[in-house]
Amino acid sequence: MPTDEQVLDSPEGWVADHIRRYVATGGAEGHEWQPGVFTLLLTTRGRRSGKLRRTALIYGRDGDDYLVVASQGGAPQHPSWYLNLLADPGARVQVGPETFEVRARTAEPAERARMWPTMTAIWPAYEEYQSKTEREIPVVVLQRR
Repeated sequence: MPTDEQVLDSPEGWVADHIRRYVATGGAEGHEWQPGVFTLLLTTRGRRSGKLRRTALIYGRDGDDYLVVASQGGAPQHPSWYLNLLADPGARVQVGPETFEVRARTAEPAERARMWPTMTAIWPAYEEYQSKTEREIPVVVLQRR
C-alpha cells in the first residue's frame, strides 16, 4: 500500500477526530481509547472508489494476530471497511506508534467461536450488537505480512 497516497478518514465526525489525534501523537492519544480498551487504525482500499480509507477499531489479540469485529453497532449490513477487505485483503494497520502491512481474513466458524469471547470481554456491547442483527457479526483476523 503506497505511503504517499492520500488517505480519507472515516466520515463519522468523532471517529475522524479520534484518528487525527491518534496519527498526530503516534498513538499516544487514542491507542487506549477507554481504560483497558485499545484501538488500532485500519486503512483499506475502497472497493468501488479505489481510494485509501481509514477507520479506528477496537482490537484484541490472538497470538501474533490482531482481531477486529465487523459489528457496525449491530446494523443489518456489514461495515464498508469489512466489504473493502473482502474485495482486497491487503491493508495497513497502525497500533500505537507502529505501522505495518497486514492480510485480513474472516475467522472460520470454529475460530470465531473461540475468538468471540475474547472480543466481548474487551467490549461487552458486541453481544448486544449481535442480538440486534440477523447477520453473524464477523471477527476479522489481521495477520502481519
